[in-house]
Amino acid sequence: MDKLEIYVHIPFCAKKCDYCDFLSMRGDSVTKREYVSALINEIKLSKDRMEGYLVDTIFIGGGTPSILEGKYIGEIMDAIRQNCVVDENAEITIECNPGTLDKYKLKYYKDLGINRISIGLQSANDDELMAIGRIHNFDKFLESYKLAREAGFSNINVDIMSALPGQSIESYRETLKKVTDLNPEHISAYSLIVEEETPLYDRVEAAENAGYSILPDEDTEREMYYETGKFLKDSGYMRYEISNYSKVGYECRHNIGYWKRKDYLGFGLGAASLYKNTRYSNIAGLSQYISVMSGGNLEENENFWGETIYQDDIWDIQEDPLTVIQGKIQKLSNKDMMEEFMFLGLRMMEGISVDEFEEKFGRKFETVYGNVADKLISQGLLKKNDNRIMLTDRGIDVSNYAMSEFLL
Repeated sequence: MDKLEIYVHIPFCAKKCDYCDFLSMRGDSVTKREYVSALINEIKLSKDRMEGYLVDTIFIGGGTPSILEGKYIGEIMDAIRQNCVVDENAEITIECNPGTLDKYKLKYYKDLGINRISIGLQSANDDELMAIGRIHNFDKFLESYKLAREAGFSNINVDIMSALPGQSIESYRETLKKVTDLNPEHISAYSLIVEEETPLYDRVEAAENAGYSILPDEDTEREMYYETGKFLKDSGYMRYEISNYSKVGYECRHNIGYWKRKDYLGFGLGAASLYKNTRYSNIAGLSQYISVMSGGNLEENENFWGETIYQDDIWDIQEDPLTVIQGKIQKLSNKDMMEEFMFLGLRMMEGISVDEFEEKFGRKFETVYGNVADKLISQGLLKKNDNRIMLTDRGIDVSNYAMSEFLL
């Protein structure tokens, strides 16, 4: 059977963090109940699409999925298992924030077959957490982490961030030390990106207008970046992707599927999918999503993305009611797929296989990308080993530039 990944989006949070531009929001108990019901209806309607596939990873993300009552996660997992075939060895992840877990909820997750927990720490420094609008402190994270271990979770990821307001190389190094001392199986390390239309962006801009910065300077940010790789390597973590480190055998299979362009279905508000070389995204309006998936209708010609919702040449809306909620649909061309194969595959330290490229696309790699590859190799940004092409350390530093060179 072909393999399929499933992503489930839970958009609710206790509070939206100051830097966050993800599709997330607060929600009352009624809205959460209605949303879960709508989500389950979407999963049921997708049964035909999942037929013939073996689901080998499930990722419940957000938002903060652990803010939901445990029974709702149970209902979602039941709906998935009742409408598709889930591999008995599937990797099943749920994202959690400190302060939203207790021993009963964690035991219930285990009973549901969830076997991987991802906890959003971001920093071990309480002042830095306050500066980005997180509502937990380090002690609350420690409590959640220990509860997860006591519940029997042997695969835990911890998210950390660098380049935070007020952060120094010393305080960042302390975060790295405190996290690695706990010995999680996986660490995701990201550099803060200040997105427009967030409270943090407004504060950064106000500070700059007043003649100072609340963020570390570029040299300090670069030093933090290098310190991440060195510290985690010295602590026994293998870098397998630009922002991800793990103990051997604990790489996140779900995310590797994204980078290798495996088929995946995304359920929920704004969720994206890649299915039979078509990419689509669900609408982002909460009330609209709940209405449609609960049996309501969109008004004629109503369009939440500023684009045509219905594209009959891809799916017939009469045969496929899910098309109603798909706001963006892109049928990928061979050119699109080759580009994605390169710039997604190069995120991984193992790089891409020239043989696989030629088998998938029926084109000689040398003909399509030979000049680009030779140029980047001569610049010291790419290297070739045993018919695989991968970024060098320098190439990782300027990965956006290197990957952009593969756009045709």
